[in-house]
Amino acid sequence: MEKNRVNLAWILCTVIALVSCNLDIPKEEPSSYETMTIEKKDIELPMKFSAKMKGQSDVTIMPQVSGQLMKICVSEGQQVRKGQTLFIIDSRNAQHELEAARANLQAANANLTAAMAQANSAKLEYESNQNLFDKKIVSSYMLENSKNSYNQAQAAVSQAKAAVSQANASVSRARVNLGFCTITAPVTGIIGEIPVRGGDQVTPMTQLTVLSGNTTMDAEFSVTKSIIESQVQMGLKISDKEKHMANLPDVTFVMKNGTEYPHKGRITSLTGVVDAATGSLACKASFPNPDGHLFSGIQGTVVLPISQKDVMVIPQSAVVRLQDKTLVYKVKSDSTATAITVTTTNTGNGKDVIVTEGLHVGDRIVTVGANNVQEGQRVLYPEAEKNKK
Repeated sequence: MEKNRVNLAWILCTVIALVSCNLDIPKEEPSSYETMTIEKKDIELPMKFSAKMKGQSDVTIMPQVSGQLMKICVSEGQQVRKGQTLFIIDSRNAQHELEAARANLQAANANLTAAMAQANSAKLEYESNQNLFDKKIVSSYMLENSKNSYNQAQAAVSQAKAAVSQANASVSRARVNLGFCTITAPVTGIIGEIPVRGGDQVTPMTQLTVLSGNTTMDAEFSVTKSIIESQVQMGLKISDKEKHMANLPDVTFVMKNGTEYPHKGRITSLTGVVDAATGSLACKASFPNPDGHLFSGIQGTVVLPISQKDVMVIPQSAVVRLQDKTLVYKVKSDSTATAITVTTTNTGNGKDVIVTEGLHVGDRIVTVGANNVQEGQRVLYPEAEKNKK
């Protein structure tokens, strides 16, 4: 007990000494909250859509003829140019068919030559008998026989010409089939999966691979119904829709890992039919792919910047979420704050929101520390008033 009294006396002495020395004890000064005055401005909103890349000219490679696959000239993932050899099918049967067709053509040409010679002879005989008949040297029976022989010879020539045409068609068909044994790339692109191996028997139903034409890539995505109504304006004429697409800004493709593709794209397709199940509209954005960095199947996000003019933009830090209400604290003329219910839309930039209802140009709101403000609390302190304190 005696010890406690000594300590209390020591504390009292210390306080008295400090007062006697006229030492100033720091006073707490009120600080103002950060605020902003509402004004309208133009802003660019990044509208984002999940998308999947597809080659603009993806081609399924399938043989035109049946046979044994002799050689695979490419590998999966290889970049190939248009006209480059991809696969070779056994061509021996096709070569034999071509040789047989050429032999048939040669025989048909010989038959045509013989038929034409016979027709010329029949013509001369008919003309001679006609002359003799006119001079009443031969009978009409001989004239008629020579005429019939001439007609038959002409018919034989026609048949021989038809045989030659058919033989020519057979040669052309055999030549094409022989060409089908060497499969070349129809477009420049990337080789996909190759499910066959050398030595396999293939038919026109066998899928050899998929060649993704990657010079230009399409990002396929869907636009929601609300955006359709506000941006695309359903019911546009074809000419209006094309003009609308031409006026849209360039788009950006962002990969799933957050990497932004360096080349900008353009909206190139807006289908005219809304999917009844999803209420969405299928769209395509085309991107140049000069370095071959884009592949079919890559997923990411298409970012379309949409300009909004004369809108009220405030920072997200100024917004207070209270159950189902969205509030901001407006600063009144007496420097106190009052809660105002507002309606906002997201800008997509992670920093700001657009106020569509509840505020007016010239209003002043708390921007930093709004979550700590209470109704009627004073939030602004002029410097002159601080100095008085």
